[in-house]
Amino acid sequence: MPLKNLAHLGDVVFELFEREYETVSAVSVEHLHKQVVARVNSHEQARLLTLLKPLLSEAELDIVRRARNLKPGSFRRNVEQAVLRQATAFEALIGYLYLLDENRLQALLDKTRPD
Repeated sequence: MPLKNLAHLGDVVFELFEREYETVSAVSVEHLHKQVVARVNSHEQARLLTLLKPLLSEAELDIVRRARNLKPGSFRRNVEQAVLRQATAFEALIGYLYLLDENRLQALLDKTRPD
C-alpha cells in the first residue's frame, strides 16, 4: 500500500482510538470533542512520534523515515512543514501497524497515554 494511503488510514485509526478512549471518561460531548481535538492534530502527533521512536523496530523506523520524506499533499499556513512531515510519519506508522499487528499498535498507543 502506498505510504500516503497508510497515512490516511492511520489518521482515521488514531482519531477512532482517541474517540474510543475519551468516550469512557467524557462528561459531555463538548468535553469529548475538546479532548480529542487536543490530541488529534499535527503538533501532538509529531510529539507522540518523538515519544515512540525509541520503542520502534527497524521495520517501523523504516516506515517512519520513508513517510517523513513524502512530499506533503497540502500546505497549512499555521503548521511548519517539519511538523507536518513528522505527523504524516506518525499516521503512516499507525496505518502500517493497524494492518500488520493490532496488538503492537495498541501497545504503542497505550504508551502515549499520560496514565
